Amino acid sequence: MTRIQYQECIDACLESMNACNYSYVSSLKEYDLASLRESMRLDRECADICSYAVQAMTRQSPFVAGILRLCAEICEACADESSKHIHTHCQECIDACRRCAEACRLISDAVKVYA
Repeated sequence: MTRIQYQECIDACLESMNACNYSYVSSLKEYDLASLRESMRLDRECADICSYAVQAMTRQSPFVAGILRLCAEICEACADESSKHIHTHCQECIDACRRCAEACRLISDAVKVYA
């Protein structure tokens, strides 16, 4: 696959990475950090794997299908945890993570077919 074919997934990963980073920083400003601890941990995990997935796609890594499957799994976990909270930044994170998970699954399935 080429970078052009990956572009929608790259865009979704970047959006998710940014939403997770924003949610993490915003959570630090909340009064009840203890209740957001797991959400914040997953925000970091998700932002990191999204960044790595973009790197894997842009360099056409032979491991991209597995990386994207892992990215989708972590994005879903992050969205599920964020759905336990009412903060606006958590809601934005949920939407971005779910879109990213879907895009990653589509590309990882396509990579398996064309590999």
